[in-house]
Amino acid sequence: MKIKKNQNIKNVFKIKSINTILRIFLSSFVIISFFYITPIFINFAKKNFITNEFTNNSKNILDNILNNDKISKDDKYDDLAKNDEIDLLYDILDENNSDINVVRYTTSEINALFKKIKYNLDNVRDTKLVKPVPIDLLPYEIKKIESTKKRKEMFIKIVLPLILKENNKIRVDRMRLFTILNKNSNTNIEKKWLEKKYKQYGTRSNDLSTLKIRMDEIPVSLAIAQAAKETGWGTSRFAQEGNALFGQWTWSGEGLKPKNADKNKGHKVMKFLILRLSVKAYLRNLNTHSSYRDLRKARAKLRDLEKPLDSLILSKYLDKYAETGKYYTDVLQKIIKQNNLKDFDEARLLPESKDLESLI
Repeated sequence: MKIKKNQNIKNVFKIKSINTILRIFLSSFVIISFFYITPIFINFAKKNFITNEFTNNSKNILDNILNNDKISKDDKYDDLAKNDEIDLLYDILDENNSDINVVRYTTSEINALFKKIKYNLDNVRDTKLVKPVPIDLLPYEIKKIESTKKRKEMFIKIVLPLILKENNKIRVDRMRLFTILNKNSNTNIEKKWLEKKYKQYGTRSNDLSTLKIRMDEIPVSLAIAQAAKETGWGTSRFAQEGNALFGQWTWSGEGLKPKNADKNKGHKVMKFLILRLSVKAYLRNLNTHSSYRDLRKARAKLRDLEKPLDSLILSKYLDKYAETGKYYTDVLQKIIKQNNLKDFDEARLLPESKDLESLI
């Protein structure tokens, strides 16, 4: 009996040992599986559920080019940039490829028009009202205006209505977006409109929070300052030949090659049929490009605090717009201050009239 009892005890210890080993094995398996599966699940969630900022590959290529990398020699990078650009600017590119009849006026003709409709910057600063004068092309003679003050005034009076017009369109869209956000259900027309805006602003479908941040205005003073800096107050070759007010690069559209650029580089400075399209593309660029994410965050914060959009604050986040970085933002702030451009931030565009159209 004692031998049998000892045998039973041994069997019990054996079973307990096996159970212990099984428990250790299962625990190890669970732990290993957890650390193996978790990264896969997180990666899947990021791709399918978590909305990241839309990244415009063209900027990545630009950064690599500026850092003397040789990525531009690889065609696939140019293809990626081209595809991203087409997706984001499809409506602008369509309009840019359409038939638009334009006339280039001389500086004397433009001055005569401005004088006839009593459009001058002193009145604008006082009344905050701007005559809707749609000048499509810069006059060639603007570079021949000897007076720096008069040349700057001519440039501002041309671009100011264009910036206000495109900002107005964004303002109207933003009001419509907030109306939709406050509704429990949306009509088919509203859903189609949203899908169009998701595409224009490079967001995922149904990502209303990102769309709300991106669909917003750029301070008029900041836009004027950048246009002045990029074009030398309207005198640059890109402004004169390509209506390019903001030096925006392109991989897919028609453009102008910088004179000292490498012939093998795929990019050019985007060329526009009219100045207004350049303004429209510029606003789209700041509102979608990953390089200006911090600018959009700062703008959204000002909105939340119910403060005006301050160009001197937002300009700090444009250090990636040019190779010179902070020096570029310092120049922008200097232009804004020296030319009192913030006077135009609260300006509003007067309604267009048939009488005005007949004069142009």
